[in-house]
Amino acid sequence: MKRLGLILLVTSSLMMSGCTRTARLYPVQGPLSNQTPAQVFFAKISGGSFGLGNPAAIYPGNISVILSGGEIAKGHWAQVTAVTVPKGAAPASVRPTAGDMSSVWDTVYGQGYFVAHVLGTQYYYRAAASGNHGTVLDLEMYWDTGESNAHYSIIKGVARDNKGNIYKVVL
Repeated sequence: MKRLGLILLVTSSLMMSGCTRTARLYPVQGPLSNQTPAQVFFAKISGGSFGLGNPAAIYPGNISVILSGGEIAKGHWAQVTAVTVPKGAAPASVRPTAGDMSSVWDTVYGQGYFVAHVLGTQYYYRAAASGNHGTVLDLEMYWDTGESNAHYSIIKGVARDNKGNIYKVVL
């Protein structure tokens, strides 16, 4: 009986503590993309239940990224309110205003990707992280529900720093 109580306590604690995922940031444009060998940077993203098949279960959390030279950038991420395209309006004419990263999405995934896949999605997230050596990193992700199934979900992302680098973010 004590063992069952311990199992319930541990399970409850894990469920309440949220989920942590590791993301990889691959430089695709800018000074870091020209380095050989190519660098890969790692981010720890906490919050919600990424990848458990239920986008509605995602809630805001924190992000910590280890950047070039060991710089550590920390910040907070949260869901962005979906932008709705008014009836009769061309989707390309509607853009989010805060931290407009539509061109970054198109650089990483191809021309028109932002409008075709990200704009208006319900599961769209934005983060800003400040580094201890002056780097500012803006990051966006979205839950691609069109490529999801009950056991695995596709979360795609991009990032841009204030040093001219653009990254593909892979979770």
